[in-house]
Amino acid sequence: MLKNISPIISPMLLKVLCEMGHGDEIVLADANFPSESIAHNNQIIRADGIGVLDLLDAILPLFPLDQYDDENFIVMQVVDGDPIPEIWDDFKKIIDKYEPECSMTFIDRFDYYERSKKAYAVIATGEKAQYANVILKKGVI
Repeated sequence: MLKNISPIISPMLLKVLCEMGHGDEIVLADANFPSESIAHNNQIIRADGIGVLDLLDAILPLFPLDQYDDENFIVMQVVDGDPIPEIWDDFKKIIDKYEPECSMTFIDRFDYYERSKKAYAVIATGEKAQYANVILKKGVI
């Protein structure tokens, strides 16, 4: 055990967060996201039973977002006709808590998938909310 690190951050996740360098990206994927096929050539970390909000709240105290790139907190844009997800309000609250100068960037679904394929790692969560996927771009301390 370590002090001041959330117990939902597994040893593997802590290792990956530490290994990542400036500009590397990590995907926090909801339960509907095709995590295994997207992470085919990259690392995948299972976080079954853990929601994206809890994981985000545990990661952001440790993980600086890239202050030189406006696209440092990226979510998948909703498909026409789908409602705006309520979870996005919660994302904003967590962002404001740790990175108040940051804002969400929205990109097209298929562009999101392609960008996720290049991520350093994908965390497959048990999150049930739709459009609850987040790409975080690491900055410097």
